[in-house]
Amino acid sequence: MATKQELAELIRHACEKRGWGPTKLAREVSIAAGRPPDTLERQYARRWLKGERAPTHWLPYVVQVLDLGLEPSGETRTGGSEEEATDTVASVIQLGVRDVNRRNFLAATSGYALSALALPDLDSITRRIATAPAGAVRVGAGEVAAVQQMVKGLGDAAAELGGGHARHLAVRYLTDDVAPWLNGKYTEATGRELFAATSQLVHLAGWMAQDEGNDPEHQGRAQQYYAHAYRLAAEARDPELSATALRGLAVQATDLGFRAEAVQLAEACVRYGKDLDNPRAVAYYQATLANAAAQDNDRKLATRHLTLSETAIAHSGATAGESWAAHYSPGRWAHESGMILARLGDLDAAEEHLRLSLDIHGLDRRRTRAIVLADLGGVRLRQGDLDGALTTWNDFADCAAGIRSIKVHTAADDMCTRLNRFRGMPEADQLRQKVVGLVS
Repeated sequence: MATKQELAELIRHACEKRGWGPTKLAREVSIAAGRPPDTLERQYARRWLKGERAPTHWLPYVVQVLDLGLEPSGETRTGGSEEEATDTVASVIQLGVRDVNRRNFLAATSGYALSALALPDLDSITRRIATAPAGAVRVGAGEVAAVQQMVKGLGDAAAELGGGHARHLAVRYLTDDVAPWLNGKYTEATGRELFAATSQLVHLAGWMAQDEGNDPEHQGRAQQYYAHAYRLAAEARDPELSATALRGLAVQATDLGFRAEAVQLAEACVRYGKDLDNPRAVAYYQATLANAAAQDNDRKLATRHLTLSETAIAHSGATAGESWAAHYSPGRWAHESGMILARLGDLDAAEEHLRLSLDIHGLDRRRTRAIVLADLGGVRLRQGDLDGALTTWNDFADCAAGIRSIKVHTAADDMCTRLNRFRGMPEADQLRQKVVGLVS
């Protein structure tokens, strides 16, 4: 079974392969159901293609005519009524349950990423307050604080050891503990705080999935978590969390090569964060757009937003604060800006920023430090400094041991590939052997 959005993606793809539009789809489904060709109106098929409705009664015939390879059960994964299928809480809980039960996930797509920008259900919280059942659990500040504390604890562990560590704990906590609270009784103020805290938890689950594996299923799972984190944050009326969730989608789109979509998502991220009185957050989002633009080979746009990001981080102060973007320290900014500069071809400035990130600001997370060391080694090799690259990569290998992160593993694999040209050089051969466990 598939979610409504996953099913829409399958239907669109199958129709594109056949060259069908909504009119042709409606006609073929009507005929397959033994009805006159004009039984189904074009508008119904168009809504299926857009993901606005799921074909409930018609699903077996849609599966048949498009050869979707699904069980024609007549239900989507979300199940229940149309209202339940579009409800953010019901949808995110179903997402977590599928993850716990190890259901298959569709690959991340550019279309799904952009669909996240659709207008969220801004009345979700007030509607839930009005319809909470009599026996629902009462939720207050204590439950909200519990979610926030769990996010911090799990996030700290993941930042140190990689997303592959304890991701299942984050998802179990969502489905077993947080789900009853989301379906409980609370005031509007508490509801907004609960949705905001859950958005952080769901975002963390997405980041952990993205960092756990680079295969289509892990990336598809991460994309859906990011989209749900955005919806929860928007319904909580929290612009910083909304922007941060969109940043997650933008960064993933960049990594997957969806360049135009990455720029569009990063622009939306910047719009959400433009009025925040938080220089670190502003720097975070501006750098996201600069990176997306650099990957899209738009030097002018990248340079402009990198400058805006630098101006913001310069006003960020030494204290981190309590915001969701507080972790974006000057050291992390120096790393990201260094890689943007490397993409733009300014290797000397890139090396300076990466060294600044490591030597002056320092980095408090082992996973992050390993990635910066890997990047710095790569920049030094591109500059023709083989000795500097080998020294830096040896530090990377020491730092990376025991980390379960696809970014760290990919960096190790990239390093080994680049060292192939130096086969027979003892230092290079020893380094390849040193990281064999990271690339196996």
